[in-house]
Amino acid sequence: GSQAIKALKEEKIQSILINPNIATVQTSKGLADKVYFLPLTPDYVEQVIKSERPNGVLLTFGGQTALNCGVELERAGIFKRYNIKILGTPIESIIETEDRKIFAQRINEIGENVAPSEAVYSVQEALVAANSLGYPVMARAAFSLGGLGSGFANNKEELTTLAKQALAYSNQLIIDKSLKGWKEVEYEVVRDAYDNCITVCNMENLDPLGIHTGESIVVAPSQTLTNKEYNMLRTTAIKVIRHFGIIGECNIQYALNPLSEEYYIIEVNARLSRSSALASKATGYPLAYVAAKLSLGIKLSEIKNSVTGITTACFEPSLDYCVVKIPRWDLSKFIRVSKNIGSSMKSVGEVMAIGRKFEEAFQKALRMVDETVLGFDPYSKDVKENELIQPTDKRTFVVAAALKANYSIKKLNELTKIDSWFLNKMKNIIDLLNLLELHGNPLTQTLLLKAKQYGFSDRQIAAAIKSTELAVRKQREENCITPFIKQIDTVAGK
Repeated sequence: GSQAIKALKEEKIQSILINPNIATVQTSKGLADKVYFLPLTPDYVEQVIKSERPNGVLLTFGGQTALNCGVELERAGIFKRYNIKILGTPIESIIETEDRKIFAQRINEIGENVAPSEAVYSVQEALVAANSLGYPVMARAAFSLGGLGSGFANNKEELTTLAKQALAYSNQLIIDKSLKGWKEVEYEVVRDAYDNCITVCNMENLDPLGIHTGESIVVAPSQTLTNKEYNMLRTTAIKVIRHFGIIGECNIQYALNPLSEEYYIIEVNARLSRSSALASKATGYPLAYVAAKLSLGIKLSEIKNSVTGITTACFEPSLDYCVVKIPRWDLSKFIRVSKNIGSSMKSVGEVMAIGRKFEEAFQKALRMVDETVLGFDPYSKDVKENELIQPTDKRTFVVAAALKANYSIKKLNELTKIDSWFLNKMKNIIDLLNLLELHGNPLTQTLLLKAKQYGFSDRQIAAAIKSTELAVRKQREENCITPFIKQIDTVAGK
């Protein structure tokens, strides 16, 4: 949001912001020309429109809430009444991506497939749809945020309970064929009004389908896709954004069969989402800033890259590092809340870590989520196979314990459905931990350097070799092994 306001300011456009959150950066003094601390509901927004009489409105920067509010205002004829132009993505495109029935029809028009699903409006219709799709199914409320009211049902009884809950949030319910265990891959795509298209970043969920993106460990750029799969999904992403006529930024999510090249489009978010914020920080490409400029009708090739100052925004970032996002949960604060994670979001925040290797970024992220954690620690949890099958907020440490207990990659892959590439990388960390424990104090320069490259902290190394953090740090500095800070430059050091 604040990036978008800066972009409007640069173009000498006066901005009025409606945001109920007083604790966010975008409501700070000096950003927007006017700020209204009001709930994002049609009534309040109409009052602001009535008194301010703006020329245009941007809907795609306020998440799902702003989109829903915009759709309601359009249907009520408010924008037409006050002669307000929708900037960026047309409202029809927003409705087409949000309404599952229309979305499936539009995707089929270009020869692509959405996951087999049916839109229903009652519990009875849901049961009929599930019978034709075949159990297990996933039920989710349309137009909802964070997978609210969604879950998996293996039979009639479970679906009846789920459908009743979901229909309390929305009048439309989506019944999907379960694709649990498939890979979940996301692309961030940008398009201008002149049909120039680029993919800014692609991301891959470490956890398979069945776990909400906000609940999942996400890795950027994707690590386990073949070149063919990567380009196949990239081509589809561009085809989809052009077909819907989206101007600005959009997020597209896929389900990819790990055993073949079969894929389905799960959803398209014609807005800046949580994933967009991650992609923007991971690549250094200011997505919101660029999207705001594009919504004003400026070409991609006319927007300067703020990092290099020379190149334009019409390029695809290349990364020579790995980014890992891990969610944070605070479920221990609640007594009766289930620790299981799934299609409905329970996380309260997330961290992002960057490293040259996956192992390094992964361990850094784990420490950032919880300061009491040493890293990928195999001693904090016991091996429980049911926790490997049904994910909990602490499953990562159960995987660490299983690797320490010599579980094979094949067995862990069958239990968790996590790709073998990630499990092998996790095994590298445990193998090095075993080596450190075996070697003891003092460490060789080679072993110490390798431990640092794999994201081991001084405290973690000290615990493994029965030494102290200060002693490890002293030895490290004597061997000239010191941290190095690099700037994200969007073009991989070119």
